[in-house]
Amino acid sequence: MRALARRVTAAILTLTTLLAYAPQPAHAGQAPGTGPPIVWKPCAGDATVQCGTIRVPVDWSAPSGPRLDIALARSLATDRATRVGTLLVNPGGPGVSAANLVLDHEYFGADVRRRFDIVGVDPRGAGRSAPILCDQALVDRNPAPLFTTEAQFRQAGEYNRRLAADCASRSGAVYRHADSISVVHDMEAVRIALGEQRISFYGASYGSLLGLFYAERYPDRLRALVLDSVMDHSAGVDAFLTQTADAVQAAFDQFVAWCARDAMCVLRGQDIKRIWAELMRRATAGQLVDPYDPPARIGAWELVSAAFSAFYDPQWYSFAYYLKDAYEPAPAAAAPVLESADLTPHSFGAVMCQDWWLPVAGFTAYQGRMRALAVRAPQMLASPLALRALGGCLGREAPVNPQRPIPPVPGPVLVVNSRYDPATAYVWAQQVTRQLGPAARLLTYQGWGHVAYTHSPCVSGAVDRYLIGLTMPASGASCPAIEPKPFGVG
Repeated sequence: MRALARRVTAAILTLTTLLAYAPQPAHAGQAPGTGPPIVWKPCAGDATVQCGTIRVPVDWSAPSGPRLDIALARSLATDRATRVGTLLVNPGGPGVSAANLVLDHEYFGADVRRRFDIVGVDPRGAGRSAPILCDQALVDRNPAPLFTTEAQFRQAGEYNRRLAADCASRSGAVYRHADSISVVHDMEAVRIALGEQRISFYGASYGSLLGLFYAERYPDRLRALVLDSVMDHSAGVDAFLTQTADAVQAAFDQFVAWCARDAMCVLRGQDIKRIWAELMRRATAGQLVDPYDPPARIGAWELVSAAFSAFYDPQWYSFAYYLKDAYEPAPAAAAPVLESADLTPHSFGAVMCQDWWLPVAGFTAYQGRMRALAVRAPQMLASPLALRALGGCLGREAPVNPQRPIPPVPGPVLVVNSRYDPATAYVWAQQVTRQLGPAARLLTYQGWGHVAYTHSPCVSGAVDRYLIGLTMPASGASCPAIEPKPFGVG
C-alpha cells in the first residue's frame, strides 16, 4: 500500500508540474561529424555508461545568440562487430530524464543493448539540461483544475501567470524556448555531433511527439521510428478532452471488471461504483480522510488522480485496498511531513503550454465542457492529465507549436499502444497511424497500462525485431493481454 501512496503522490506532483513552424537550424544541412564534438566521460555512479554535454543555441532562430548545455548519456553496443547504429530514446513526461532511461540497463532487451549505442538526451529545461526551476512554495499552491466557481477559474489564470514569471526569472531564457520543436533541433545537433548519417528513435508517451516532429523535419535522417503510447498533436481542445476522458473512464471500467473476476480483489462482490460515488461525495464535501496520511483530507481532484496513477501499471490490487481503506478508515498515526527545498524542477507548464493550444472562453464554457465530459466519464469526470494541461495553460501566452496534423513519412514507423491506456488514448494511436500514411503500422497491446513496451514481452519482442532488422509486424497485429499481478509477485 505504501508503494501506491508514493505513486499517487508522484502522479499528483507530475500533474501539477504533463502558428508558424520554427525556423530550420543553421546546422540542418551540415555533413555528419562537422558539429562540435561531445566529450564523453564515465557517468557518476555507473562507469559502464558514458555521460557528456553538447552546447546548443537557446533560440534556434538566433543560432549566434546565447547557448545552453544539453546533457546526454550513452550506453555503447556490447557487440561492436554487429552494431546497427545509434538509438536515441526519450521516456516522455514532458520533462523526464532520457539519460536516466539509458542508465536503466533493464529497460531495453538484451539484443537491442547488444546491437545499438543507446543515447538519452535530457530535453532542454529538464533533467540535467538547464532544468527549469520554480519556487517550491508557489508550485505547491497549484490549484486543482476541477473548478466549481468563476472565481476559482479566474484565479487559476492569475496563478499561472505568476508561476510562469517566477519560473522564467529563476531559469533564464530557456523557459521560453522549452517547446518540443527546439528539443528536436537539439536532437539533430546530437546526431551531427555523433557523426551518424541516420539514427533510430524510440519515444514513449510525450516522447512520441519528439519522434513525430523529428520525422517531420528530418525524415531522411531516420532509420527506424518507434512511437509507444502516442500523443495525437492534431487533437484540438474538444478532442483532447473527450478522447482522454473516454480513455480514463475505460480504464476505470476495466478495473471494475477485473475486481469482479479476480478472487484476490478485496472489493470483489461489492458495488465498486457505489463505493466510488460515496468516496467522491465525501471528497467533494471535504470529508474524505486520506487513508495513507490521516487525519489529512483529500478532495475530488486527489481522488481521481489516485485512480489515474493506479491505472498506469496498472496497480489494481493496491488500488482496491486504497478504496477499501478510504471507505472504511481505521485510526492510524500520521506520516511524517518532510520539508521541501526552496526550489523545485517544474517544466510541465513551460513545455505543455508551448506545444498545445487549449483555449477555453471563460468559466461558462468550461462548465459546459465539464458537464459533457461527466456524461462520457461518470466516475472519472475527465482525464486528470488533460485537465491539468488545460487548467495549467489558462492565462498563458499562445503556444509557439500548436496542434496540427503530422504529414505522411517515407520510412517505416511502428506505433504501439495499449488498448486500455489511461493516459494516451488508443484512438490517438489509430489517428496518428493514419496521418503518417502507408509506411506506418499499429501494433495493439490488448491489455492495460501506459507504455506498452514495458507491459508485454510480445510487444517488446516486436519492437526489438523492428529496431534491429526493420521487420514490421503484420498489418492489424496485436499482442494478448497479460493479467496484472499483485505487487511483489513475479
